[in-house]
Amino acid sequence: MSPSYKQPWEKPLASARQPAGAPAARPQMDLLFPASSSAPEAAEFVRPPWKVHQLVFEIRGRVEKEYRDLRVEGEISNLRQAASGHVYFTLKDDQSQLPVVLFRTKARLLKFTPKDGLEVQVRGGISVYEDRGQLQLVAESMEPRGKGSLQVAFEQLYALLKQEGLFESERKRPLPMYPRTIGVITSSKGAVIHDILHVLARRHSRAQVFLYPVAVQGEGAASDVVEALAWFQKNPCVDVLVVARGGGSPEDLAAFNSEGVARAMAASIVPVVSAVGHETDFTIADFVADLRAPTPSVAAEIITDAQYRVEEYLESLAARLERAVGYRRMHARERFAQLNASAVFAGVQHGLALRQQRVDELRFRLDACWQKGFAAASRRIDVAESNLMRQDVRRQMKLQGERLRSLEGDLGRAWHAYSERCRTRWNRATDRLVTLSPLAVLDRGYALVYDDSGALIKAAKSLRPGDPLHLRFAQGQADATVIDTAPGAKKKSLEN
Repeated sequence: MSPSYKQPWEKPLASARQPAGAPAARPQMDLLFPASSSAPEAAEFVRPPWKVHQLVFEIRGRVEKEYRDLRVEGEISNLRQAASGHVYFTLKDDQSQLPVVLFRTKARLLKFTPKDGLEVQVRGGISVYEDRGQLQLVAESMEPRGKGSLQVAFEQLYALLKQEGLFESERKRPLPMYPRTIGVITSSKGAVIHDILHVLARRHSRAQVFLYPVAVQGEGAASDVVEALAWFQKNPCVDVLVVARGGGSPEDLAAFNSEGVARAMAASIVPVVSAVGHETDFTIADFVADLRAPTPSVAAEIITDAQYRVEEYLESLAARLERAVGYRRMHARERFAQLNASAVFAGVQHGLALRQQRVDELRFRLDACWQKGFAAASRRIDVAESNLMRQDVRRQMKLQGERLRSLEGDLGRAWHAYSERCRTRWNRATDRLVTLSPLAVLDRGYALVYDDSGALIKAAKSLRPGDPLHLRFAQGQADATVIDTAPGAKKKSLEN
């Protein structure tokens, strides 16, 4: 006899502890009977099926526990940037592919921009997206393969800004020949500021220097430089700006390879000189600036270069001024000889009339454009309203309700007509049945005669004297015995 036991789903397992809010785990039925004991027969023991969410939750827990910290290499494909800031893509090689999700908080820490086709190494853990039951890699960090992230970020930003035209020489402004005030954005504690001040004191002692101290390396360096450039835009107190720092590793120069610094330098209303690193160091700031100096000291020399040609420049300016004054004097004499007061007044009136006509024309064009735009907007609103009415659920429900009520009315009328037809047929059949019923004959005084076996007697010749008879009248029955029979219509007396 099989041992008595409860159904597997009736016996809780003490070790099956679920986190709060998680779906109940499926009981491990194999643990109910030790290996040495005799389990119930297979025909008597039916395991309950998994719920889909239970199975997916179980798989997710085991996968996340087993594959928590992985490094996976592959090629990015199907990259999608969600509005929430999360990044979704597929990591693939020549044989397989794996969905990857990089959440917003981790994506902000990337030093480069992920793109399709980029070979990367992703660090993270395997999980299961329960809504689709799909295996995915939840990324914690990501690095390009082959090149460092700083180099990839440099190349990506270089290509982007070059495509936008920020490196074009046409947009770069010439430096002022004789700057009286010079703004310097660098660290106040390094040797850079001392080198710049030393060169300026030797070549242009009357120049005023405004130092905006910033961090030149580290996480906050880029934001400090951007803030300094913005301050000089709001307070245009200098003729030229110098953004400088000494040499260092690519990591030390990373602040000057940031997009924020590049765009702030490009948007500067004051010419900017980039003096970052040594002569062999190149940063994004060097390409965007109006001028690149190999070193901070050379930047100071370039700014003050015109001091050595002041006399020659002043002489050329004096000659040009004399020629310009002579030309303007001659031109003024010619105009004064040709003009009088009435002609000047008429010219002024004519100029005002032309300008008034121009204003009227622009007003007419503005009114026409306004009317045209208003009409186009009204048409779009009408089309949208029409589309909305066609898609209005309440209107559709109202139409369907009216249709349903119409169908209900048609059904009621059809049922009523059908019932009348059936009632008419029933009455006709009842009348015919009553007409043909032998009971109606009995009501007129006739009777039905049956023999002892219950058969209906239709002819007297089938009877013999002494045969018992059963008579049925319209109301009641009677028994009789045959006394005599006759073939004619002679009446016979019956003995009751």
